Amino acid sequence: MRLPLSAAAAAVFCAATFAAQAQNVDAGRKKAEVCVACHGPGGMSADPVFPILAGQTARYTYLQLKDFKEGRRTEPLMQPFIAALSRDDMFDLAAFFAAQKPQPNAFKADPGRAARGKAKADEVLCTMCHLGGFLGQNEIPRVAGQHYAYVVKQMRDFKTGKRTNDAGNMASVAKTLSDRDIEDLAHYLSSLY
Repeated sequence: MRLPLSAAAAAVFCAATFAAQAQNVDAGRKKAEVCVACHGPGGMSADPVFPILAGQTARYTYLQLKDFKEGRRTEPLMQPFIAALSRDDMFDLAAFFAAQKPQPNAFKADPGRAARGKAKADEVLCTMCHLGGFLGQNEIPRVAGQHYAYVVKQMRDFKTGKRTNDAGNMASVAKTLSDRDIEDLAHYLSSLY
């Protein structure tokens, strides 16, 4: 009886050690040099088409990279960069971007639309998953301070079924939103920091 328990404990220790080694911020910094072209230095993209990765949860970033690599999420611009990434590369990149401090984006939210967006977020209980302040957790992304255009596109993609790598949670919420709701939510989320 002791041998299986010891073997199980050793397996857990080895897995934990591997996970700790696989998440190397310094290695991720080097690997992220190619990401700067679209996602900006430290994950702060200037182009609102590309998401801000600075401060994103490591688990979420890792899962998105994995989904891109395995075809569960598609973006033609990502494909050439993702194809050669190993599991360790994805862990390192995720750790690097999670360790970066996000900065306010340049979008100037309309206060009235942002207020309607906050009311809609409260109504559909967005903070149950994204947490207060919309900072995200585990596989739920940080959406606070994200680019307006990126938020609108992703929510529309969830609504229309173009994006499906969410286990159905965002899709079910997005289908209840009007275009105006989506735009108002994007005003609100982009204004958070």
